[in-house]
Amino acid sequence: MPTKKRLACRDCLRVLNDKKAETCPACGSASITDDWSGYVVIIHPQQSDVAQIMGINEPGQYALKVR
Repeated sequence: MPTKKRLACRDCLRVLNDKKAETCPACGSASITDDWSGYVVIIHPQQSDVAQIMGINEPGQYALKVR
């Protein structure tokens, strides 16, 4: 049985839990896609070098590459 891909926001890179979302709940952008790969979970953005490099300020799941 095929599974639906999760969506990611092209603007803030957040991975969305709602597979039918039309806008990103984090940033409000309508630029969302199912064409992304890899993700990272940020728990403490202020203490994370990865979060700083990616420009992430809020905890959550983020896509590493969004097309």
